[in-house]
Amino acid sequence: MTNRIPHWIDGARVDTPDRRTSAVFDPATGVQSGSVVLAETADVDAAVRAAALAFPAWRDLSIAGRQTILFRFRELLDARKGELAEIITAEHGKVVSDALGEIARGQEVVEFALGFPEALKGDYSLNASTGVDVYSFRQPIGIAAIISPFNFPAMVPMWFFPVALASGNTVILKPSEKDPSAALWLAALLHEAGLPAGVFNVVQGDKVAVDALLEHPEVASISFVGSTPIARYIYETAAGHGKRVQALGGAKNHMLVLPDADLDQVADAAVNAGFGSAGERCMAISVAVVVEAVADDLIEKVTSRMRPLRIGDGRRDCDMGPLVTREHRDRVASYIDIAAADGAEVVVDGREVEPDGDPNGFWLGPTLLDRVPTTSRAYTDEIFGPVLSIVRVDSYETGVELINASAFGNGAAIFTNDGGAARRFQYEIEAGMIGVNVPIPVPVAYHSFGGWKASAFGDTKAYGREGFRFFTREKAVTTRWPDPSHGGINLGFPQNA
Repeated sequence: MTNRIPHWIDGARVDTPDRRTSAVFDPATGVQSGSVVLAETADVDAAVRAAALAFPAWRDLSIAGRQTILFRFRELLDARKGELAEIITAEHGKVVSDALGEIARGQEVVEFALGFPEALKGDYSLNASTGVDVYSFRQPIGIAAIISPFNFPAMVPMWFFPVALASGNTVILKPSEKDPSAALWLAALLHEAGLPAGVFNVVQGDKVAVDALLEHPEVASISFVGSTPIARYIYETAAGHGKRVQALGGAKNHMLVLPDADLDQVADAAVNAGFGSAGERCMAISVAVVVEAVADDLIEKVTSRMRPLRIGDGRRDCDMGPLVTREHRDRVASYIDIAAADGAEVVVDGREVEPDGDPNGFWLGPTLLDRVPTTSRAYTDEIFGPVLSIVRVDSYETGVELINASAFGNGAAIFTNDGGAARRFQYEIEAGMIGVNVPIPVPVAYHSFGGWKASAFGDTKAYGREGFRFFTREKAVTTRWPDPSHGGINLGFPQNA
């Protein structure tokens, strides 16, 4: 018998025994560890009803009241984050230290959201017209739905729900069916912190649940992170149903390496950013665009750092764990053959890895490809695994032109000691997040996360000040109090005087 993973609706775990289920695996052993219940439309309707009923009281709770609950959640999360890390490792496969890092980045957003009284303050204009005052304030939008991916089962939900809750909204989270237990753990912790029933709900499921959220008339917004085709579908469908949408899509992140760069620093960065979390990061470095003069030296340094990496069970103090599912592992591995067939050189083949773990785990070691043609699918597709491609160029200008030709625009980095080149790069490159000698330029919580082009759909980004704008709407109020000297009847257009 395997663990049955239900929903969380109206402050309690809710199972529906007659529903479809999907298998959940331990990626390090290949053994099924649970079955997640897949919601039907009726289950989504139940979560929406709970969120709708809870909304007025949560919206009207004082600033101090909401802040107290969120601060208590932050303290509980900090004290028990080790539990959550173990859950993430058991279902996703990333090593425990990486899971703890994911939680820490999510906790940054919780801490940022605790400052919401400042972010939600309105404006006041005294005597805008004679005897007339004008002021504005922001109000919550209602029910905020979050559809999160498998690769960050704690951090990505925490990009959104702390800001949504702080703003006075109620939330429905639909986590990935591949690693759904972290969402339930977070829901129970919020409940323990004093969050009222119905304010935060978890609906497990697949496309049926997603479509029900996209189409439900009482859901006000959709926040999504995932692949570009799905992000586009989410954006078009939800916007077509009148919802506010932020849909973050795929990536093919490049790092441009100039001849004056510190190659030891570059090699460390390439290995860390290319193979951390088995490359299952939307900000992972997929392509190193290297000026030809230093390409061979860099490859030698990268290869020497790849050899001692320990690949294995994330609970065994390894450097890199397995991929999330067998199907995903096989898909990622297929790109090695695609690259070779297109003329690339396979410098390190991750299929030859000897893992420190069960042989039935979903293993693929770090892989390095050189001279990858930009016409190859190994270059154009989002692989989302531990595969790093080297593309050689003859100059800075050629490198920038190549990067800007990509359909994606999530993140890009430059490695150089030339301040002028770095300054040009940050202005000229067409991506939403830029690193200068920083390979994964994920912004801190008080700046916003999000890309350009096919990496993002919608007009706002995750967290930061834009997060509060997304989860609230502004209301402007114009007031005039009774005055014996009122102006009388005037049908002309109102003028300020």
